[in-house]
Parts: sequence; C-alpha cells; structure tokens
Amino acid sequence: MLLPECRLKGALQKVLHRRCAAMGKLQSKLRHSTYRYSRPDGITEDRIQARMVQEYSPAHVDSVSVVAALTPDLCVSGGRDKTVVAYNWKTGNVVKKFKGHEREITKLVCLPKSSQFFSASRDRMVMMWDLHGSSQPRQQLAGHDMVVTGLAVSPDSSQLCTGSRDNTLLLWDVGTGQCMEKASVSRNLVTHLCWVPRESYILQSSEDKTVRLWDSRGLQVAHMFPPKQYIQTYCEVSVDGHKCISCSSGFEGEGCEATLWDLRQTRNKICEYKGHFQTVASCVFLPRALALAPLIATSAHDSKVKIWNQDTGACLFTLSLDGSGPLTSLAVGDASSLLCASFNRGIHLLRVDHSQGLELQEAAAF
Repeated sequence: MLLPECRLKGALQKVLHRRCAAMGKLQSKLRHSTYRYSRPDGITEDRIQARMVQEYSPAHVDSVSVVAALTPDLCVSGGRDKTVVAYNWKTGNVVKKFKGHEREITKLVCLPKSSQFFSASRDRMVMMWDLHGSSQPRQQLAGHDMVVTGLAVSPDSSQLCTGSRDNTLLLWDVGTGQCMEKASVSRNLVTHLCWVPRESYILQSSEDKTVRLWDSRGLQVAHMFPPKQYIQTYCEVSVDGHKCISCSSGFEGEGCEATLWDLRQTRNKICEYKGHFQTVASCVFLPRALALAPLIATSAHDSKVKIWNQDTGACLFTLSLDGSGPLTSLAVGDASSLLCASFNRGIHLLRVDHSQGLELQEAAAF
C-alpha cells in the first residue's frame, strides 16, 4: 500500500533523524559570533564571524559547571543535572553516564594516564569512577561539612586532596579511601585546587583573595602569595611546574583579570592579563606546539574566551560565544582544541587555527 506523500516525508525524516542521532551529530547551524583580532601592526579589529557549527548530541540537560580531559578524545563533564558524562568530543557521542550525586557537580579531576576520575558535588561528597567499570562509584568519600570546591590528584595517583567552603583541606589515600590529613584555615573558602607536577605541593585559590601553596607532607601552608583585590576563583599550574595562573572575580572590568606567578624561589607576580568585563572563571596553559610564544587562555562570565601572550600580557584573540551565558570551565582537548563549558549552551569545542594568523573558532557544541 502506498503511503500518502506527507506521511512518506514524515517517515523518511524520522529515519534520517535516527541515523544522525546514532552518529551523534544531529545538525549543523550557521552561528554568528563576535571576535576581536590583534593585527601584527598592533591595530585591534572587531569582526563578526559566521561559521557552520556542528551540533552534537547534548551531554547534559542543564548548565555545565566543569569539563576535564580524560583521554586524547574523551572528556568528562558535570553540572546541574547531577550527572557525570564521559563524552567523545571527536565523534560527538555520549560514551557513558555516571549517576550517584544528589546535587550539582562542582569539580572533576582525572587520574594521570588512567580511566579513573573523581567528582565533587554540592552534596558534600566526593566519588571515584572508572570509565571501564560499572556506572556506580568505586569510592564515596565523606568528610566535608559544605560543598566540595576543590579536587587535586598527586602525580603518582596515590593521594587525593579535597577542599571545601568549610575552610578545610583533606588529604586522602586513593587506594584505601581513608583520610590521612586535615587542615583548616579561618576564612579560607576554597575555590580550586591543583597539584604541582613532580612535586609534593598543592596550589589552592580562595575566596579570601589569596593563593596558597600547600606542602602535602603534613598538609601545611608553605607559601601564600600577596592577596589580590578580588576573590581568586581558579588556579592552574604549568606542565613544567615553574609557573601558575590565578583568576579573579569582578564586574564591569574591575578585577576580572588573570595573574601569572612564579612558583620557583622568587615566587613573584610575573604578569597580569586584563580585558574581561566579568568574573574570570577558568584558565589554561596552551600546549607549546600551538605557537612560537607561550600562550594561555581564559574564559569568563562575559561569554568570552581570550588567548594571551604569556610573556607580554597582550591579548592576541577574543572569541565571544554569544548566547552562552557565563563560561564556567576550560580544558585542553589536544594540541589544537579547547573544550569550554557554559551555562546556557552546554560544551563548546574550539579550534586554534594558525592558517591566517592566530584565530580561535567554534567547531561544535554539545
């Protein structure tokens, strides 16, 4: 029996939609974004960029708080939907979902060269997961009295440091899940933690406007950098362990900067990166292969991602992800890719392009 034309078209559309969904790529959209380009002659231009952006299957059903690279083609992310998602950002497919938290996911950290990772949440719990294990947590660590806002794993994966708005840091044995050390500093509301490569030190940013360096041997403060004017929202350490960046909150361009610090003997402020108009939420050191000069990238609540010359503080490129709302987290995907989590539009896949000078382009969203 022949189907009426309208029913036939509808049936074909459903089949095509299912095929595309199975591939993970639902559709492409022409999206306009604004970017600022610094020409070699020093003149800055504002341009409108219209590009076809691949719309992958969404990873989450609500705002995304954090994204982290697990493998060269997989990331893990979490947010308000209380779910941790492992996602193949190269093919556009959800690989696995992990459920166990009762409130929003706040932080994620991956064990080096491993399929295992930890998540933290507003439910005050920390959970350990394995991509190749069950969808249930391998460990559940309870020890904080408030939302957990910092996670850092030691370079040898034997220890985990957690921090919270309860002013405490806890040091855990990854193998046994036992808490080995506890430290508390008044008014030290932790915003982020990261472990210094090949060292026993842990870097910590705080709502008290400072950045602290902790020695994991006894969990003691080894150094405190000079306080900034605004809350320090995030921190990141370079691959060689010689430098670190911290990010500042702010509004209308006041504060809203990133600061480069020396982690070696002098421990001085090296450079500041100013140009965002709202709180800077995340920062990363970009792989050195991307350019002759060392670069860093920042993302902020003003919906902008900026690339900076690490040495001079010059802003080389600004990409505005219009409509995405606050940009909450950045992660390096591979040598030319960045992953950027947002409040309104999931996770953005960004490409660093050198074909016509340094440019940052949105390639996909999920």
